[in-house]
Amino acid sequence: MRFEAVTIKDIAKELGLSTSTVSRALRDSYEISEETKKVVLEYAKRINYHPNPIALGLKERRTKSIGVIVCEIANSFFSQAINGIESVAYSKGYNVMISQSHESVEREMFHLQYLASRSIDGLLISVSTETKDFSFLHDLKRRGMPIVFYDRSVPEIDTHKVVVDNVQSAFEATKHLIKKGHRRIAHIANAENLLITQERMQGYLKALASFGITPDEKLIKHCPHGGLVQSEVDDVMNQLYKLKEKPTAIFASADKLTTNTLRYLNAKKKRVPQDMALVGFSNSDLTEMLNPPLTIIRQPAFEMGQQAMQLLLEMVESKRPVTDFKTVKLNAELISRSSV
Repeated sequence: MRFEAVTIKDIAKELGLSTSTVSRALRDSYEISEETKKVVLEYAKRINYHPNPIALGLKERRTKSIGVIVCEIANSFFSQAINGIESVAYSKGYNVMISQSHESVEREMFHLQYLASRSIDGLLISVSTETKDFSFLHDLKRRGMPIVFYDRSVPEIDTHKVVVDNVQSAFEATKHLIKKGHRRIAHIANAENLLITQERMQGYLKALASFGITPDEKLIKHCPHGGLVQSEVDDVMNQLYKLKEKPTAIFASADKLTTNTLRYLNAKKKRVPQDMALVGFSNSDLTEMLNPPLTIIRQPAFEMGQQAMQLLLEMVESKRPVTDFKTVKLNAELISRSSV
C-alpha cells in the first residue's frame, strides 16, 4: 500500500475548516483567531503533521536540502566531515542528501545530475580521483547553484574552498622520517590530477630538498583510485620491492593508501618499522590500536565539514549573488607512534 502523508486538506476536512484557514493558522497569521490557531496546532501536533518540503520549496523557491558528494562514506575522513556538515545543517533546519562517487567519474556525474534535478539549495563536493572534466560543475555554478569544495578542490572554479594545508602536512611527515634516519623514502600518492596530490608532492619534495636529499623518481608511485582498490597498492609496493636500492620508509598521502600499505606489509611478513617505516594520512581511530600503532597525519575533518557547510549556507541565504570567495586552509596534526 502506498504511503500517504497527512496534508492541510486532511486537517481541514477533519476540523471542518477551509484549507486556507488551516494554512494561515499553521503560519501563525494575524488573520486567524487565537482560538482557531490553538485548535489547528493542537490537532497538527497530535497527528504528527509536518509541512511538505517539496510544496514549501515550490512556494519559497527553496527546498532546505543540501547535496553532498563524497568518494566513500566508509573512509574515516569523509565520515567525520559528514558529521561536521550535518551538525551545522541540522542546527539551521536543512536536510542533507549524501551520495558516494566511489572514485568514479560516471557515478559522480550521475549523482550530480540527480541532485540538481531535485532542486537542492546548494552543493558540497569533494571530487573523485577520475574527474578531469569540470564543465558540468562550471555550468551548475553559472546557472546559480551555490557550490563549496572541501578537501579536494578545483582551482579553476571560483568559489569557497575548505582544505587542509597539504604542503606543510606532507613536509612534516617526510621531515619526521628523515629525522629518524631515513633517506630513501618512497612516496605513495593519490591520482596525479588531484590538487591535493600535487600539493602533498610539493611538501614531500620540499622536505627532501631541505635536508639535501636528491629525489628518486623510482620511489614516487601513484594509485589512480587513491587506495580504494587494494590491487593498486599491491602493484606499487611490488615495484618498490623490486628496486635494487629499496626504500627504508614510506610516506602514504591518503587514508586508504596508508592502511592498505600496512595491510600489504603485514601480508608479506615485513616488520614495521624494522623492515619498513610508515607514515601516512589517516583519520581512523583504529590506527593507534594496529600492530604497530601508526604514525599519522590527522586532518581536522569534522571542522572542515562544519566550515564548508557554514560557507555554503551563507551563499544559499544571501539576498545578493556572492562574488567574494575565500579558501580556508586548516592545519593537520602529526601524531608520532611506533611505525617509525
